[in-house]
Amino acid sequence: MKYRHYKGGIYEIVCEAKLEADPNVTLMIYKSEEGLIWARPKEVFFESVQHEGRTVPRFAPVD
Repeated sequence: MKYRHYKGGIYEIVCEAKLEADPNVTLMIYKSEEGLIWARPKEVFFESVQHEGRTVPRFAPVD
């Protein structure tokens, strides 16, 4: 599934992973259109942020 970052980039979810040092932490592994691989805690990936005076999702699904 693809998501648009609130700053404009498009990213594709690769998988979910567990953090070895703390298995209670789930990471979202995702890839940019340029092929860079990123990891972010799941709760941060799906949280809302303040942007230009509005509350928006950090990543929103792309249809």
